[in-house]
Amino acid sequence: MKKLALALSLALSSTLVLAAPPAPKAAGIESKDYQWAKMEGELKEALAKKGDVKRGQDTYEICGACHLPTGAGRSDGTFPQLAGQHTTVLIKQMADIRMGLRDNPTMYPFAKEMTDPQDLADTSAYIQSLCIPIDHGKYEGADAAKQIAAGKDLYEKQCKECHGANGEGNKEKFYPVIAGQHYKYLLRQMTEIRDGHRRNANPDMVKVIKPYTNDQLVAISAFQASLSMPGSMCKPKAGAAKKK
Repeated sequence: MKKLALALSLALSSTLVLAAPPAPKAAGIESKDYQWAKMEGELKEALAKKGDVKRGQDTYEICGACHLPTGAGRSDGTFPQLAGQHTTVLIKQMADIRMGLRDNPTMYPFAKEMTDPQDLADTSAYIQSLCIPIDHGKYEGADAAKQIAAGKDLYEKQCKECHGANGEGNKEKFYPVIAGQHYKYLLRQMTEIRDGHRRNANPDMVKVIKPYTNDQLVAISAFQASLSMPGSMCKPKAGAAKKK
């Protein structure tokens, strides 16, 4: 029955987005009382649950229209690559969107349907179990080698400590996996964080990224999009032609 309800919701996704009421607005990073990873409410409840991967495959169906069944997202950066992401990060972001701490009017109508903390835990467990696509969106400029080299220098100086040498993040500290993420999505999110538009941003990251120029954000996004996690990336398809 649950699967049928989710399938119906998926079929009516366009209607839901148009008809849904606006998301609530919680005080974010602009507030002096803001706490980035405040452990309370459904965030705390969902994190305490043991996610069921099999059940999560069903609850993920409503997400697949935008993020694709593989969790690969869209290479144009409109929807992020989710596969292999830490459950803690996924739960936090969904909870933040649901409570109005992260502004995402496109996702809110779907996130609000997961009213049970167990749904958040199950969906996140399934997403984390997926292999990370290797054919995600990368920086494609003629100066790619130069941009990646410049971005590598910035990353190793200020990002590696939190996001890891291979972009693996840190599950316990809510630092996301960035390996396999789309270049355009990375650039958009870092620009929004720098410019104060990502209201649920980590204050520590805001301090680091605030001085970055647009050119530096391009370079560091190009490098981050080139990262891969050993043992976590999807295997190349047999007989698949290599990209030139």
